Amino acid sequence: MNAGPVDNDLIWHSAAADLRDPILIAAFEGWNDAGDSSTMAARHLAERLNAVPLAEIDPERYFDFSTIRPFVHLDQDRHRSISWPRNELLVARWPSAARDVVFLIGIEPQLQWRRFCRQVLEVAETLGIRSVVSLGALLADVPHTRPVRIYASSESPEFMNQLDLAPSNYEGPTGIVGVLNNEAAQAGLQTASFWAAVPSYVPGAPSPKAALAIIDRVCSAIGTSVTLTDLEIETASYERQIDQLLEEDDETADFVRDLEEMWDNDDLEDDPELLVAEVEEFLRDVE
Repeated sequence: MNAGPVDNDLIWHSAAADLRDPILIAAFEGWNDAGDSSTMAARHLAERLNAVPLAEIDPERYFDFSTIRPFVHLDQDRHRSISWPRNELLVARWPSAARDVVFLIGIEPQLQWRRFCRQVLEVAETLGIRSVVSLGALLADVPHTRPVRIYASSESPEFMNQLDLAPSNYEGPTGIVGVLNNEAAQAGLQTASFWAAVPSYVPGAPSPKAALAIIDRVCSAIGTSVTLTDLEIETASYERQIDQLLEEDDETADFVRDLEEMWDNDDLEDDPELLVAEVEEFLRDVE
């Protein structure tokens, strides 16, 4: 197939031929990416599947470069180049799955969100994508010593039945993930969203544990699996580092023990109402 219609904001790098019922997986740095978990998950999965560049969205319309500044690089010969904020599309075959994957990985845009989403939907139409899964992560009062909780929702009846998901009742501020889901649903695509809960007491630390949980949930939704030994090793190291920090911080250590007790006694990981409440609180407070 052809690479698709040329658009001022879409820069195509290659054509993607004969994709098998492709699904779009989207993750953005910024507001909806606590612990860098969602973008880490998407990038790790794309790398594991040997995804190749397909296209990117020209950043000119969508960023205030005085806030998110381009970055100057010098190579070994001191030749200068500039890296701009990127929203990149990659495509991957998934041999063990019944469908292929297109990844959208980048930075939450600052401007013209509806136009940005139209660019994404143009890619979806060109490639025959019928399903969009967005990834996110939030800070929550959860212990790092317990399994990561994943909040999953969908507004698409087929996805809800197939993946045993519930619709979201959230009302309040939203990010590009929420807008993209809404625009995709209005265009007739199936949509789902997976959010990981990251411990609030380590807000600045990248969380491979949450990324691993997101990937597991994505694989479960698609009906396949992928080897993630390296991410499992990083997760073990992440937990050890937090344990070491808690040894020097009695107040936070007490807080974590309280969270563990709440988790173990109340089985909070299986409480969907609590998950919804924490997601909604996070989305409102982050504004």
